[in-house]
Amino acid sequence: MSDEDDDILRYDKMVESALRGVVKSSIEEVMAHGLPGDHHFYITFLTDFPGVEIPDYLHDRYPGEMTIVLQYQFSDLAVNDEFLQVTLSFNNVPEKLKVPLASISIFADPSVNFALQFQPLGEVFDESDLIAALEDDDDDPDGDGSGGGDKTGEVVSLDQFRKK
Repeated sequence: MSDEDDDILRYDKMVESALRGVVKSSIEEVMAHGLPGDHHFYITFLTDFPGVEIPDYLHDRYPGEMTIVLQYQFSDLAVNDEFLQVTLSFNNVPEKLKVPLASISIFADPSVNFALQFQPLGEVFDESDLIAALEDDDDDPDGDGSGGGDKTGEVVSLDQFRKK
């Protein structure tokens, strides 16, 4: 980057930061009032991003990117300027996840047809890497992220939301 570039306002970074604020505000609303109506969140994050804390078996299953769903059963939801934390059930075992907001690549609320896609902050990833990670995502055989039983936190493929 040249000295000339230092004098340019980085609107792209400002917009990205503002939109990540939408994610934080949405989670704060849910913390304060619960999920209204049919609202639910699909949150995709980079599992190799610095600061991500997930169980090893989830990292092994989702080595690049993982999508969680906040809809029915989740607890201990918290957010600050840097991290999202939540406890979800995987195969009926509660697991605490700590996800840096900067690692989130997609935030969606399908109930109102709302979605945001982010460029990763920090390390530079090629968009084709993100697309490949989404396409390689294997669905849970039961489709519910829990290995069967009652609805719980889900890990899903976003392919169903893509326009073909």
